[in-house]
Amino acid sequence: MLLGAHIGTSDGLVEAVRQGRGIGCESIQIFSKSPQMWAGPPIQPDAATAFREAVRAPPRLATAVHHGYLANLGSPKAFMLRRSRTAFRDEVGRAELLGVDGLVFHPGAHLGSGVETGLRVIAESLRGALEAFPEGKVRLLLENAAGQGTALCSTLEELQTVLALVDRPERLGVTLDTCHLLAAGVDFRTEEEYGAFCDRIDATLGRAMVRAFHLNDAKEELGSHLDRHENIGKGKIGLEGFRSLVGDPRWTETPGFLETPLDDRGYARYAEDLGALRSLLTAAPHVPPQLPRGPPPAPGSRTAGRARPARPAPRNPRRPTAVRTVK
Repeated sequence: MLLGAHIGTSDGLVEAVRQGRGIGCESIQIFSKSPQMWAGPPIQPDAATAFREAVRAPPRLATAVHHGYLANLGSPKAFMLRRSRTAFRDEVGRAELLGVDGLVFHPGAHLGSGVETGLRVIAESLRGALEAFPEGKVRLLLENAAGQGTALCSTLEELQTVLALVDRPERLGVTLDTCHLLAAGVDFRTEEEYGAFCDRIDATLGRAMVRAFHLNDAKEELGSHLDRHENIGKGKIGLEGFRSLVGDPRWTETPGFLETPLDDRGYARYAEDLGALRSLLTAAPHVPPQLPRGPPPAPGSRTAGRARPARPAPRNPRRPTAVRTVK
């Protein structure tokens, strides 16, 4: 697996790449704008070009943009649906400009209209976005939900229903969040449970449609339906619970992005989580890295390649609450 993390862009797109490489990321996920805004300032062409070049410099990073939190592509409310579809098409355009591999997004919630209707509306939203970019290269990656309230796509079967309704396998895919899986009642923590989980993937989505992972431990128990991320090895999944997934050679070229909590050490906390996951790939015991503390963040800061850190890791950025495979 291409291990990486969600990196903030408040210091610039190229700086996000440098920061990701500095903590050993092989993949990075970013926001192209604030996730709490419907629209953001335009991305300047020279900034997009510099980002593309930085990502493609050897060793090339797998990349994804994560869509914001406001849109609901399955909404039964006409005004909200129009606004969500407009925002989503704008995000697709931004992702295309940046040349990332995938655009990760939360499909939405039916808000009482029913699962079948909600899934159909999501599919119609995606068809419209694809029609707006007929020559697009970025894969649209539906993220599985934790199953809280009327949120859709908390099961592999619901994800597959949307994929089948759109019927554009060359442009779509799925990002599986490990915290959301556990919250939705999907157990994969032992070798036997992981094998059964992979069998379910094969029987529904098909392994080729899983284009990325969000690697997050979970604060809450199996089947809680609560989206509460925890640092690797500190939650209900536990470090050993990631062993089968991270070590599976079938995901060697698939990115896995951390979205785990950060503290006052900033990305040094990500580096510890990456180290914990990489310890599963060797027989040696894991010893958390002793990284220097970074400088204070700039006011309002929002906060893979195997490069050495170029300077101390930045302090706490704003992070989400997302491929080489996605090509």
